[in-house]
Amino acid sequence: MDWKASLAHTASLLKPMRAEQGDTAKGFHALHEAAFTPDALDTKHKELIALAIGISKQCNDCIGFHVKAAIRAGATRAEIEEMVNVCVLMNGGPGYMYGAKALEAFDQLS
Repeated sequence: MDWKASLAHTASLLKPMRAEQGDTAKGFHALHEAAFTPDALDTKHKELIALAIGISKQCNDCIGFHVKAAIRAGATRAEIEEMVNVCVLMNGGPGYMYGAKALEAFDQLS
């Protein structure tokens, strides 16, 4: 999968939604900002949690966007590998398959 192209395509799909459904987009953005504001957990750890949920929910776009954000927040490949191990534990085979996608995304986006 070409993660950069996939994320660009998804971003292009979201742009008209933001214009057409502005209140929902603003609400989602506000929720995102509030959830990722560093407090007891720093942004990197919150992104790793979000990535684990993306893997668990088998959401390619979530995986891509949260890998990208985790990299920006300072996550290393080793940290993502260990988070994938937990996903495999909690999700079995699907965690393994989508965890591999997360590592591929890390390699392409870092």
